[in-house]
Amino acid sequence: MSLQNKIMDVKDAINLIKSGDCVAINGFGSLCFPEKVAIALGQKFLDEGQPRDLDYYFGAGLGESQEGRLIDAISHEGMVRRVVASHFIKMLGLKKLAAENKIEAYNLPYGPISHTFRAAAANQPGVVTKVGLKTFVDPRNSRGALNERSKDTLAELMNINGEEYLFYKAPKVDIAIIRGTTADKNGNISFEHEAFYLDPYNIAMAAKANGGKVIVQVERISDVASHPRTVKLPAVIVDAIVVDENQMQTMVEKYEPAYTGEFIMPQSDFKKKFETITQLTSGSGKKPRELLHKVIARRAALELKDGAVVNLGIGVPELVPEAARELGLSDSMCLTIEAGLIGGTPVGGLSFGAVINPEMCQETASQFDFYDGGMLDITFVGAMQVDKAGNVNVSRAGNNIIGVGGFVNLTQSAKKAVFCFPFSGGGLKTTIANGTLAILQEGRYPKFVDTVDEISASGEFAAESGQTTLYVTERCVFKLTLDGMMLIEIAPGVDLQKDILKQLPFTPIISPNLKKMDARFFNEEV
Repeated sequence: MSLQNKIMDVKDAINLIKSGDCVAINGFGSLCFPEKVAIALGQKFLDEGQPRDLDYYFGAGLGESQEGRLIDAISHEGMVRRVVASHFIKMLGLKKLAAENKIEAYNLPYGPISHTFRAAAANQPGVVTKVGLKTFVDPRNSRGALNERSKDTLAELMNINGEEYLFYKAPKVDIAIIRGTTADKNGNISFEHEAFYLDPYNIAMAAKANGGKVIVQVERISDVASHPRTVKLPAVIVDAIVVDENQMQTMVEKYEPAYTGEFIMPQSDFKKKFETITQLTSGSGKKPRELLHKVIARRAALELKDGAVVNLGIGVPELVPEAARELGLSDSMCLTIEAGLIGGTPVGGLSFGAVINPEMCQETASQFDFYDGGMLDITFVGAMQVDKAGNVNVSRAGNNIIGVGGFVNLTQSAKKAVFCFPFSGGGLKTTIANGTLAILQEGRYPKFVDTVDEISASGEFAAESGQTTLYVTERCVFKLTLDGMMLIEIAPGVDLQKDILKQLPFTPIISPNLKKMDARFFNEEV
């Protein structure tokens, strides 16, 4: 098929999608999302009631908590039968349908999802890995099923040579929907304006290996051939090309060349960039971080070593690099994100996922090989609940479906895992000044519980594997041992009995070398 025959009006392209199809989408939050295609597909369903009963299969969550935007455009009741994804918190329509038991919904770790696309592309049945053992996705727990309607087991327990593994089944993809930058004169697709690639080739080939179709949204058509080393999707596997001249690189930025390597941003411009993103994001209702969060990030930053390969989670962990600079610690770390970027400086807000001056961009499946293969020295992540066994829940809060993203891969593969979170949530009031901390009012929601609602990170797995695991709060630090949770540090000004032990539903081991946290952390300026 010639290039001209592949370039289609979006209404013609979405006619390739039939009721009952399994649709795989390449995206990460709001980045790389083919929104023009999604809007047209959602409108077709509202107008015609077709296509119906679609299965969605994708890695990262696709959305940014804005009703009607991004994945929300194709999240109508009746349109969706099943969703398999790693993250749900910002996908308002899908998580509502899942919570109301109107669709099947499964939460699997991001890494295995990415790897099963690669398996499907090669006509393989699935992926064997230890990732997910002893967490909620383990079939001995909840199987990753998010409601009563979800009966399948997508990760089966296996024993190979006396060791336990999980086998994740590869999806049968009918339609791949992908966003790139340029379709050249031959129909080859390059990604030069995208913040990363993700898994476009594996997702496209998963569809082609199953006899399916590939729809690609691009920003522009070129009348010259692309350099072969820039092409990520060859024309021969692309069935439809939709042009959207107005597609944004992030939710708030049209195009930042420092995210793609086209331009190297000077360090002196970073602060202005961060301030700009914060201003653009503030209109979304997102709040700036408090001093309490900076205290936690400062203590966490002490775990950094020169040249460490690092991954940062969302929230408090995002503050760790700046905290390290405040404390005068080495900033020679190598930051990475699951999407496939190594090196550079990640940004937050509504551009979360993008990285200033990345040193390498690779496909997500390869990035998880990098993590699972033991190259991750330390991961800084959050925690919603922590129990006496050191288990952590970040994936579910009552009926609120959140999801794990890359959390399981990161916390099970890193040499050191540092969980960063306030001791309690919802109304916690403190005074932080002059090198001390005072607890004025406890939060309504304890973070430390007897048993977590869902195991997103297994304390048992971490302890048995010999991982160094720390739990850093504003008032104390715990370390996981084979015998349980050990209290190793408390904040200056905090009362051990009143502010810590009486607030815990379990009795921790008290370190014989219990020490005070560094007083420098407890000031507005270090």
